[in-house]
Amino acid sequence: MKELLDAATALAVLLPARRIELIAERIVSSKAYGSDVDLRSLVVTAPARAVLNHLLAEWATADVSGEMVAGILRGTCHGHAKARNESSVDLVWTGPTTSFVAMRRTEQVLLDLIRRAEMDLFIVSFVAYDVKSVVAELNSAVGRGIDVKILVESSSAHGGSLNVDPVKTMRTHVPGAVLYAWLERGHPFQDGRVHAKVAVADGRAAFITSANLTGHALEKNMEAGVVIEGGRIPLILRSHLHALIDTKILRRV
Repeated sequence: MKELLDAATALAVLLPARRIELIAERIVSSKAYGSDVDLRSLVVTAPARAVLNHLLAEWATADVSGEMVAGILRGTCHGHAKARNESSVDLVWTGPTTSFVAMRRTEQVLLDLIRRAEMDLFIVSFVAYDVKSVVAELNSAVGRGIDVKILVESSSAHGGSLNVDPVKTMRTHVPGAVLYAWLERGHPFQDGRVHAKVAVADGRAAFITSANLTGHALEKNMEAGVVIEGGRIPLILRSHLHALIDTKILRRV
C-alpha cells in the first residue's frame, strides 16, 4: 500500500488537479486493475507516464478497489494543492551579519530559485553585469527548456537612463533568454526607471530584493530582501509582469 500511496503522491505533483480528476474518474469505471488502456492516453509527458505505469502496477498487486485508488489520488492531489498554496517568507541578507538572525544570502537564494524553476522564470533588475554564477544558472535553465524572461533598464541611447547597455550585456551572456525593455514611458512616468529587483519562478516562488544583478550587490553590498514560497504573491507578481507584456508596456527587444 505504501508504494501505491507514494505513486499517487508523485502523480499529484506532476499533473494538474483537473487531469488527476479525469484519471480518478476513469479508474472508477475501469473493469479490472489497471486494464484501461485509455487511462494512459490522459498523460502525455514521459515522467508522468512512468509514474502512472508504476501506480497501475501497484494497483494490480494490491487488494483495493478502483474507488479506493481514485480516492487516494484525489486526496493526495488535494493535499499537494493545499501545501503548495501555503506561503512562507524568509529574510535574505548580503553584508555584515550578526548572531541574532540566521539569514540566507542574496546570491544563494537567487541561484536556488533559478535552479528550481520548472516552467518559466522572470528576472527584473536595474542593471546587470559581472554575475558569472547567475549567468551560468540562467543558461542552464534555458538549456533545460525553461522560458526565461529578463527585464532591465535601457541605455540612454534607447530611451533609458544608463550609459551602459544592460540589454546588450544580457543578450551576449544569456542568448537564449527573451529580453524586455520599458520603451514607452509616457505621463506620469516620463522620467521613470526600471528600479524593481525581483525574480519569480513558475508563479510559485518570488524573490524581492534591493540587490541589482551585479557582483558588488551579490557579494559586497549591504542588501536586503525577502523570498516568498507559495501563496498568492508569487502568482500575482508573475501575472502582473506578463500583463505588462500583453499590454505592450514592456516590449521585447
